[in-house]
Amino acid sequence: MSASFGRRALAGLATFALSSTVLVASGQARQEYLLTTDWKFAKGEQPDAAKPDFKDAGWQTVRVPHDWAIYGPFDGNNDLQTVKIEQNQEQKATQKAGRTGGLPFIGTGWYRRKLAVPGFKAGQRAVLLFDGAMSDAHVFVNGKEVGSWPYGYNSFSFDITSYLKASGDNTLAVRLKNQSEASRWYPGAGLYRNVHLIVTDDVHIPVWGTYLTTPAITAQAATVKLRTQVASGGARPALRLVTEIKDANGKVVAISTGNLAAAGTPEFDQTLQVPQPKLWSPEAPVLYTASSKLYAGQALKDTYTTRFGIRSFKFEPGKGFSLNGQPRKFKGVCNHHDLGPLGAAVNTAALRRQLALLKDMGCDAIRTSHNMPAPELVQLCDEMGFMMMVEAFDEWKAPKVKNGYSQYFDEWSERDLVNMVHRDRNHPSVIMWSIGNEVPDQSNANGPLIAKRLQDIVHREDPTRPVAAGMDRYGDDFKYGMANVLDIPGFNYKPYQYPDALSKLPQGFLLGSETASTISSRGVYKFPVVRAKQKQYDDNQCSSYDLEACVWSQTPDEEFVKQDDIPNVLGEFVWTGFDYLGEPTPYDEKWPSHSSMFGILDLAGMPKDRFYLYRARWNPTAPTLHLLPHWTWPGREGQTTPVFCYTNAPSAELFVNGVSQGRQTKAKSDQPQTRYRLMWNDVKYAPGAIKVVAYDAQGKAVGEETVRTAGKPHHIKLVADRTKLAADGLDQAYVTARVEDADGNLCPDAADQLQVAVSGAGRFRAMGNGDPTSLELFHEPRMHAFHGQLVAIVQAADKAGDVQLKVSGAGLQAGTLQLKTGAK
Repeated sequence: MSASFGRRALAGLATFALSSTVLVASGQARQEYLLTTDWKFAKGEQPDAAKPDFKDAGWQTVRVPHDWAIYGPFDGNNDLQTVKIEQNQEQKATQKAGRTGGLPFIGTGWYRRKLAVPGFKAGQRAVLLFDGAMSDAHVFVNGKEVGSWPYGYNSFSFDITSYLKASGDNTLAVRLKNQSEASRWYPGAGLYRNVHLIVTDDVHIPVWGTYLTTPAITAQAATVKLRTQVASGGARPALRLVTEIKDANGKVVAISTGNLAAAGTPEFDQTLQVPQPKLWSPEAPVLYTASSKLYAGQALKDTYTTRFGIRSFKFEPGKGFSLNGQPRKFKGVCNHHDLGPLGAAVNTAALRRQLALLKDMGCDAIRTSHNMPAPELVQLCDEMGFMMMVEAFDEWKAPKVKNGYSQYFDEWSERDLVNMVHRDRNHPSVIMWSIGNEVPDQSNANGPLIAKRLQDIVHREDPTRPVAAGMDRYGDDFKYGMANVLDIPGFNYKPYQYPDALSKLPQGFLLGSETASTISSRGVYKFPVVRAKQKQYDDNQCSSYDLEACVWSQTPDEEFVKQDDIPNVLGEFVWTGFDYLGEPTPYDEKWPSHSSMFGILDLAGMPKDRFYLYRARWNPTAPTLHLLPHWTWPGREGQTTPVFCYTNAPSAELFVNGVSQGRQTKAKSDQPQTRYRLMWNDVKYAPGAIKVVAYDAQGKAVGEETVRTAGKPHHIKLVADRTKLAADGLDQAYVTARVEDADGNLCPDAADQLQVAVSGAGRFRAMGNGDPTSLELFHEPRMHAFHGQLVAIVQAADKAGDVQLKVSGAGLQAGTLQLKTGAK
């Protein structure tokens, strides 16, 4: 049994995960440390900063992961770009003030720390593993450069054994530099992902040294093939590798012993049988663990853990995609890597919250746009059940921005692809690789040649998964032939071309690799309510009636129709799950405007109305009933104020102050919106309440929702995503602060300044209100509410105890909340 990708069958089925980043107990051969604390940081060129005796006492003490630029301040002159954005169909170059978020990420930054390697002795190896460093990293140990890596999104490692001193402290220094005009969005700055120190025996399994596949799966058994590399320091006794596979409960379900004594750099091949396998899927993300122990004679040399899942998939001409034999379509979103108020600094709790919100919406897939993701995201997708398209590049040889990846492409693209694949090829969540997004090379004869070269590299390193790319130049994709080269042809914003494309494509299927790009601001409603492209308003916001898109994009419903009506369209990846810093379309030329408005959720992770439109279609097992807009419109009395309902019920009836406005039923028509949303376009505003009653197919009432006119702001209500945190200094709770009237109704236009105070076993970390025009700093404990709400982030201390949170505002009853920190 093998994964099928249409035109070509690539042997094997992917099921995987990488060794976990844990500190192995003392006495074992492998020790792994996260280098999080005691870093010194300074921005700007620092002559001699790599030298061990450099005086850094005056530098800032920081904790890694760290994004130096997120602390601002915002300024429209930061990375001011004069550019013609071809992807946006622009005809001339104009100044773009907020294209990369308006944050001060350009320039050089240095990090230094003492590097203790406990018990390090002859016969051992030490490796530094960087999950990502933004960007152009140069790494020094004891004043000597051990290596460099230019691409800020990729993971890389260096063996530093020969650079370490035999005794005493060592010094680690990292120089990073961000160029201007190097990105189309906010890239972050600094050691924004984790740094690991790995200490092993001379004879060991190297970083990303295992490759695990499941080439045959039946209900009775799954075949697991494990290929394990071994690095050695020269002459050695015969090697033996003992691998145990454990199920999710820790029970050993398979074991294998392999012997190999050849000189050089040996490689073990093991085949194991897992009885009655439990299959991984988004609905049941079951994981197994392969624990491999490497022996030289009777001496244990290394222990290496590979977490994986067992699942099969197919991409079939004329049919589409199936997982574990069940046809399905990707209900995916694209996401940039920033975490809103946290910037690019990775945090597992923040990622988990994002995925939990997407899971509730019914999302089952993530495209890592447009670069390699943090390993924590991939691990969480394994655990929480998300399929992934892991993407490599936004540029090939032809540039989009002056100092983008094209400057590195010829020298580094193969190395970057190899690292990407080796790191993530054991993860069950990873279904496909993407080698590029909207690359200008589509429009010349070299484009297909480059695409084939990159695809061949990926196939060489992982023949079990297909390769995709996001294409936006429809005519050129067929004229020059790039669409025919890819295993999975992905089209960005081309739903109306799907039938024509399928008539031409030899693959027999296609993917909506980037869809919709509908724009809206949470809580903002504009009148009159009309469908519009590239609509701009004086307040630099967009309407949340979800009828506004860009000149090159569509509303959600336009994509839904094609996804539902054409079987061999594989699914979609919506642009985007969350708002992100940078690309404030359609306000690229207007300041202040520092973040996108494409998100289904805003920059603080609060759902927009559109969240419920997708939830109604993507999560059919959970009732969805959502009314918009709010019903507090002083001055609009008697004016037309359309009311929309997003529901997975087939029909609903609207009442305004108890008076029926009629029942609406979803139906096919010339307007896609009538198929997926219920709309009462002629409602006249009158203070009071609107209520919707939803009915099932038999006409039975199955739910109702009421929105009332709000009174004066009265108090602050706090709602936490979780109240128990791990006492690890990293865990986080996200607390939504709502400005409500005396009856508990959200005050939809409240813009009060709110103050946050945290005491006890935690600290205030950051806050956000989702306003793309706000220049308030995320790390300050005060911010204005945006349409009645904001989100405060509380970070746990490294000790157990109670955490008290208080949010106050002038003239409002304060909101208080107690959290607890403790053992995981």
